[in-house]
Amino acid sequence: MTAWLLGTAIFLIHTSGLLSAVVALMSSRTSQGAIAWIISLVSVPYLALPAFWIFGRPRFYGYVSARGERDTVLRRVLERYRAHVTPFLSSHSQGDLRAVEQLALMPMTRGNRTQLLIDGEKTFESLFAGIDAAEDYVLIQFFIVRHDALGVRLKQHLQKAAERGVRVYFLYDEIGSRKLKEGFIRDLCEAGVEVSAFHSSRGWRHRFQLNFRNHRKILVVDGREGWLGGFNVGVEYLGQNPRHGHWRDTHLKLMGPSVLGLQEAFWEDWHWATGEVLSVSWDPQDACENGQNVVVVPSGPADRQETASLLVQQAIHSAEQRLWVTSPYFVPDHSVLDALRLAAMRGVDVRIMIPERPDHLLVFLSAFAFLPDMLRAGIKVYRYQPGFLHQKVILIDDAAASVGTVNLDNRSFRLNFEITAFVPDTRFAAEVEAMLEADFLNCRQINYEELQQRPLWRKLVSRAAYLLSPIQ
Repeated sequence: MTAWLLGTAIFLIHTSGLLSAVVALMSSRTSQGAIAWIISLVSVPYLALPAFWIFGRPRFYGYVSARGERDTVLRRVLERYRAHVTPFLSSHSQGDLRAVEQLALMPMTRGNRTQLLIDGEKTFESLFAGIDAAEDYVLIQFFIVRHDALGVRLKQHLQKAAERGVRVYFLYDEIGSRKLKEGFIRDLCEAGVEVSAFHSSRGWRHRFQLNFRNHRKILVVDGREGWLGGFNVGVEYLGQNPRHGHWRDTHLKLMGPSVLGLQEAFWEDWHWATGEVLSVSWDPQDACENGQNVVVVPSGPADRQETASLLVQQAIHSAEQRLWVTSPYFVPDHSVLDALRLAAMRGVDVRIMIPERPDHLLVFLSAFAFLPDMLRAGIKVYRYQPGFLHQKVILIDDAAASVGTVNLDNRSFRLNFEITAFVPDTRFAAEVEAMLEADFLNCRQINYEELQQRPLWRKLVSRAAYLLSPIQ
């Protein structure tokens, strides 16, 4: 009897491995990933099966199905919202800009005003002032929220807003904020704040979807002002953690009809987390008669295409004179790497700014596996010296720039919910240029000889780390 049960268990495990290999074949977004999973699932299903259903699922199926279930309810609201936005639609959405709109599934609007927020004190001063000025509602979302001095300050501002009658909705990622204490949440709830975690594994059908994250950082006040960018909530983002030292980051404040794009992204995330349809204002606010064009681009593993990766590729292909990119985690896929090399070969000034100090060791080591090929192609790579570089910014010629939450790595391209503001405006591009020029003064440029002189063991470790990058 025991032998029969053991044989049946072995048969079921291997059958499940074969069936899962079929799923991997049909759904993996890269050929390398599909081959790796198929070989593992067929040869060692005892280990590969649980790993595949936790780390190998390419799409956030629960969010996809929830989006379908709520279409009849939310689509009616969004149709009314889109009708209100029509007078604010940009008349310049052609060619490259049209492609960005198609990726965003949102329109590009005119009449916006942007404000670059450089580093922590200025950013949180702006965020807190926005919360204090709220009259109707506050939508706020972060990947990481810590119960430290900065977290307490945020909590106090949210409590005061709720106590004066403002509706406050607070969303945090359950993994990124896993250390957030119950007392923090309880204090907010007692003040009247609506609080929810973003659960990637909600429900029994999706309980193994543990590798997805909601990496968005969003604040929306009354549908008229919005913020997004690289900052989370913790004292290290103010440069107060000795391990990281100075923290270099960038946030962006939006005013005008583009804020509704931020609001829509939060609105969908809140519905996934709670099942609720929030009642918010969809009336666009014209911030400036001669304002800027802006399109908000949400991206994530529920998309039908790899929105974040395609957005970066579009930026690279559209560059003619200059492409400057900053990213703390730089492990791009082959499509992005090839596009960067081709841009440099056709004479574009391609510069990549990455940290000198590692934050995630595997990601840090992975970059050294492909940097030599980039340097040979003419790409300039700079390493930021004073502390940790965390901003996610792209500058395209003198014409456009983007600020958001997307890192140039597999996690941001395929596993995280992210959000980016794309601003095709020469004035904004000039501001970003000045900001990055100041950053380059605090960098050292890497040369090819430096990489070639590394010992063999470091080259091997870098290559091994790069092979693991799809699950980082």
